[in-house]
Amino acid sequence: MPRGSGAGRGGGRVPGTGTDLQGPVICVVGPTASGKSELAQRLGEALGGEVISADSMQVYRGMDIGTGKVPAADRRIPHHGLDLVDPGEPYSAALFQDYGRRTIAAIDARGSRPLLCGGTGFYVRAVIDDYDFPAGEQQGNPVRDRYNALAAEEGPEALWERLRMQDPASAGLIAPRDVKRVVRAFELLEEGTTYARQKQNLAHLGQALPTVFLGIAVQPDELRRRIDRRVDAMVETGLIGEVQGLLDRGFREGITAPQAIGYKEMVAYLDGTASLDGAIAAIKTATHRYAKRQRTWFRKDSRIHWIDGDGLEMDAMAQDALELLATIGCA
Repeated sequence: MPRGSGAGRGGGRVPGTGTDLQGPVICVVGPTASGKSELAQRLGEALGGEVISADSMQVYRGMDIGTGKVPAADRRIPHHGLDLVDPGEPYSAALFQDYGRRTIAAIDARGSRPLLCGGTGFYVRAVIDDYDFPAGEQQGNPVRDRYNALAAEEGPEALWERLRMQDPASAGLIAPRDVKRVVRAFELLEEGTTYARQKQNLAHLGQALPTVFLGIAVQPDELRRRIDRRVDAMVETGLIGEVQGLLDRGFREGITAPQAIGYKEMVAYLDGTASLDGAIAAIKTATHRYAKRQRTWFRKDSRIHWIDGDGLEMDAMAQDALELLATIGCA
């Protein structure tokens, strides 16, 4: 379906591009295994759109099965935001903000509808909301390099303990082994602010891009079952081989990062420090926890129009979403 008259309502300028949108961005969010990738594709097919993945792990080349990327053969419309950097290469929400906004402007200029789809809440908000990143969010930051070196020398927990002594409020918001966020907290301290203050400010941001938010709501028990089936399917379709291939190419550091769910657990299996059953169970547990964090994040956003993802088949979900978009002049 071509863009109708309703799609022209609510346009606005994309910051940093000088481009005026013809209509609002459609943003599809939800926890992992909720069905958002397929829903975004179906909406794109119906509305003449292109998908931008807002997923902090799908930006990495070669990390396909474990991150749940839509396989190339199954992409019925253009997809963006995938395979941007090699595993372990520095990437950030600030870089994704610039990439996402430029891509949205380009899609809109082609006469297509931009659909931002993802489960990384901060990446979504970085693109859509009026968030001004400090310079330290970019690459080539000597402060970041210094603290990363300290983490490698002393260990993640020792670096976190340093943070706790200097900024206990921020340390309390970060897991001790989350080196990326601990290092970011030190960067912010040197810039005269704190991680805790930055996170608090995020709740009060204005919106930079006209956007309609659609969320898929799935009850926790049902989501757990879907996650378990999905992890089993990943193993059956070649996750172990994918991880071995990344190790063979020298990407061990990148795929054993704390946020690399599915990869670090399989590395333990391949290294002989965990059984296959133990690795699979660990992936499921870590994914359940991640999905819980995603649900908590998105539930706080009152802009999201929620669609029932429990009892509805995808055809019905897509129809509900299209009808909702039509009622607000976006379809």
